[in-house]
Amino acid sequence: MPGKKLKFGFHDFINAQPLLIPLKEKEQQLGVSMITGSPANLAEWLSVGELDLAMIPSIEYLKDSEQYRLLPGIAVASRGPVGTVLLASRKPLAEVQSVALDVRSRTSAVLLQVLFGEVFLPNVSLEPAEPDPQAMLKKHDAALIIGDPAFLLRSAYPNLEIYDLSEQWFEQTGKTFVHAIVAVRNGIELDQEFLRTVQVAKTEGRSLLESIARTDSEKLGITFETCLDYLSKKIIYDLGKEEIIGLLHFRDVCFEKGLLDQRSTIQFVEV
Repeated sequence: MPGKKLKFGFHDFINAQPLLIPLKEKEQQLGVSMITGSPANLAEWLSVGELDLAMIPSIEYLKDSEQYRLLPGIAVASRGPVGTVLLASRKPLAEVQSVALDVRSRTSAVLLQVLFGEVFLPNVSLEPAEPDPQAMLKKHDAALIIGDPAFLLRSAYPNLEIYDLSEQWFEQTGKTFVHAIVAVRNGIELDQEFLRTVQVAKTEGRSLLESIARTDSEKLGITFETCLDYLSKKIIYDLGKEEIIGLLHFRDVCFEKGLLDQRSTIQFVEV
């Protein structure tokens, strides 16, 4: 294991719990201190060196991949409807003049531009906002909501047009979408035992899905069945061949649309 105690950042939305819980249990074995925050905050802390490795929005890795390497085999991804990356609109999209963007995620904001950039008005205003759907929709024509608050969006606003961005991506590309990956700062050395322990934690997390769903369904105000379906069928925790293909396609589309300065090279941690 590494000689020093590493700072390992992770977001704490429900979709991360099957990874976060077993990783916290293995802090001593891994030689890390687990630190939680929003995806956007984690990306910022990692970029300035306050974290050694962190699960960050995939777009943040693609923007600055020369500074990082990817931890193999672990991600938060989806293939089809996911239910927690939603665009809610009070108007037809072609008439939307302003969109509030949930400040906690940057990948979803870029994905929104990829999917609807040619549908929105040329001068549409995209404004970061705190994740309060009521306040966002009061001030703006549409709102991009991610994470746990998105579960209740459809029931709370039955008259709005709601678009699942993961579903839209899959319909347009046929590819998996990678929402977040674990990036490791250059210069941080990880050994084979560290990588193996992370994979063991991921495997152990799959055995916790029912327990997590039972606990978090009450917190979120949704049914156990909805919660379990989300964790077991909608979220992908692997970073395998299909996920890498999807990530590379997202990179290429972002580059072609001018949302990335270059086609980043994806590099993994090697031991």
